[in-house]
Amino acid sequence: MKWISIDLSFINNNEVQSIQINGKKLLLVSKEESFFVFASKCPHAGADLSGAWCSGDFLVCPVHRYQYQLLNGRGAPGQGDYLKNYPTKIENGKLWIGFKKPWFRFW
Repeated sequence: MKWISIDLSFINNNEVQSIQINGKKLLLVSKEESFFVFASKCPHAGADLSGAWCSGDFLVCPVHRYQYQLLNGRGAPGQGDYLKNYPTKIENGKLWIGFKKPWFRFW
């Protein structure tokens, strides 16, 4: 796993914001001092999630209102899909986001 950091001072509390890391567009959700990072496209129809919002423990797609659990990216019951999520951790005043190393490349 490769970990990349973001300074916590650049993160808005209780918001959904787009970020870009190594050319990859991601969605960062800050909710009640917890952080979640997801792919920026909805798996339902490929919509951009930059306008998404939180409703309870779910992230809501702004286009078709599909919902995904913040803890694991799983779709609401009956949806049958999931949103790709990335592991996070807080260390030394930074948010660290984990990326799996592809088996065919060495970083």
